[in-house]
Amino acid sequence: MKTLLSIFIVAIFFSCNSKKNSNTNMYDTPTDSIVVAETTAAKIARANGFDEWKNVSEIAFTFNVDRGENHFDRSWIWKPNTGDVTMISAKDTVSYNRSKMDSLIMKTDGAFINDKYWLLAPYQLMWDDGITFSDKEGAVSPISKDTLDQLTIVYGNDGGYTPGDAYDFFYDKNYKIKEWNYRQGNAEKPSMSTTWEDYENFSGLEIAKTHKDSTGNFKLYFTNISVKK
Repeated sequence: MKTLLSIFIVAIFFSCNSKKNSNTNMYDTPTDSIVVAETTAAKIARANGFDEWKNVSEIAFTFNVDRGENHFDRSWIWKPNTGDVTMISAKDTVSYNRSKMDSLIMKTDGAFINDKYWLLAPYQLMWDDGITFSDKEGAVSPISKDTLDQLTIVYGNDGGYTPGDAYDFFYDKNYKIKEWNYRQGNAEKPSMSTTWEDYENFSGLEIAKTHKDSTGNFKLYFTNISVKK
């Protein structure tokens, strides 16, 4: 992906493709007469509570980044069934509907897409279009160097805020993500690698609240998470 935003002051993290804007796509359900093999992406999504998403009417969260002594945060309220989004920051409060955006709201929506992706990346595996998937067993994770399985996804080169980017998800035998790489433009070398930790269940949604890099100087985390059904 090309750099989507710099979180206003703190320019550190990656974003996601604008095709990551659906909240209704569901993977196919096998019929009685046809057995459909469940993909790794579906297993990861379901291990993180994807089946409960259809019941969610509102999700709120605060996105925080600490880099050294610098802190940044912004809060979101999202109603996925209606597409209503509210961003609350130290400087402003902005409300909009994702079906009625104009050029003035694109920067705010880009921030929403970014923050939502960090929060719900396992679900984006099911929501997003134009992805190619590949699996690898027994991969070495980038931070802990543990042996985990790996799912790599690459977004298409057309459309979106930041097309062509790749992610490597390193997950355990329970299909819970433990670490990931972000590779801008599908470059061989990761642009960023972080942990996935501090999981907590919110009304059936399993959310990793904390992400850290290998230096100890970067921490991205979520607070004030609430889910309404």
